[in-house]
Amino acid sequence: MSDRPEFSVYQFLIDGSWERVREFVTAEEAVKAARHYTNNVATMMGVTERVIITDGGDCCVFEWKKDVGVTYPLEAKGRL
Repeated sequence: MSDRPEFSVYQFLIDGSWERVREFVTAEEAVKAARHYTNNVATMMGVTERVIITDGGDCCVFEWKKDVGVTYPLEAKGRL
């Protein structure tokens, strides 16, 4: 991951909606945001279904799913 502000973080909710919660941030900021959105009250209540980080090319570089944990990257698979 880069220190350039090129990452975005999205959360997907149980009702099928989604929101971009960070846009054009550094890798460090994106990871901090993803950690927050996978470990907050909405997640504990089952409202948040999925959180992803995308890079500047709109490729998914991180994915977390409710009741599964991290699914991508593969070396982090299953971590909550």
